[in-house]
Amino acid sequence: MTKKIVMIGGGSGLPVIVAPLIKKDLALSAIVTVADDGGSSGLLRDSVQIVPPGDIRNLLAVMAQVDQSIIDLFQYRFQDQDQFLAKHAVGNLLIAALTEKTGDISTAVAQLSTYLKTKGQVFPVAKEALVLQAQTKQGELLTGEAAITAAHQSLAAVSVLPNQSNHVVQANPDALAAIAAADLIVYGPGSLFTSVLPNIVVPGMRQALQASQAKQVYIANIMTQKGETDAYTDAEHLKVLNEHLGGPFVDYVLTNERAVPTDFVDYQRWGELSTQVLQDPAGIRAQGAEPISADFLALRDAGAFHDGAKVADVLNDLLGAAHVLRSGS
Repeated sequence: MTKKIVMIGGGSGLPVIVAPLIKKDLALSAIVTVADDGGSSGLLRDSVQIVPPGDIRNLLAVMAQVDQSIIDLFQYRFQDQDQFLAKHAVGNLLIAALTEKTGDISTAVAQLSTYLKTKGQVFPVAKEALVLQAQTKQGELLTGEAAITAAHQSLAAVSVLPNQSNHVVQANPDALAAIAAADLIVYGPGSLFTSVLPNIVVPGMRQALQASQAKQVYIANIMTQKGETDAYTDAEHLKVLNEHLGGPFVDYVLTNERAVPTDFVDYQRWGELSTQVLQDPAGIRAQGAEPISADFLALRDAGAFHDGAKVADVLNDLLGAAHVLRSGS
């Protein structure tokens, strides 16, 4: 029977791992946050009342098994001078159109997946856009993902609210079903407070993740995020994740051991990056998880990123052994 892996996150980190992972003999599902309120996604979210489509689009693009010219068109972004179309990606507009036409984001994504012949499934964590809130370590409450990111403040916890005041926040049933069927659940990589945790705090998600018998893996970030996770070790990232999960549910932490050259990263270009995440294997083991330390580093575009192929190989190995349940049965 084909093993099932579920990736949970958002932002630019997830597609880097998904792209090589879909080449493996496995069934892959990705669950993505719907709290993005910036750029094209934010504009469509507010004007068409849909979930922000950007993260969904990027995953569909790397899962697509059609001609590259179609993928390039799907990913094409209109230029700044194109007035009301400025900065919108074609794929975002297609997701918005299909959602309006079908009345359901899951149906829209499923149709696009058929058109693109995707290998894998993408599920928004909720069927409507959510508003992200974050509490800083100083007790201040920040609202909106863009505002939270721009504040560059040390954060303690996040939560979500409905975008429309008369609605109730609930997890997408398709996402919950994917978790229930999973052999391996993977968090990240991506911004801890704005890409990973916003999925976990959606009502229904934490309970599903706690009930899962799948092995759970956290892909620790290569670099800290300015303000939010300054000086965090990999173990401190894990601690925050487990706090939001409601217990030590993570079994493995993939952590990069290769040093990032101090003169390589363009810190002005990648303003959200501050310092390399330091390893703390004892701190990881103290939380009941096993660190998997290796050279997961890819240096490109004057930045430090995960080597998706290396991470995918390790996840595939873990998936092969995922019949050993967390309970030990």
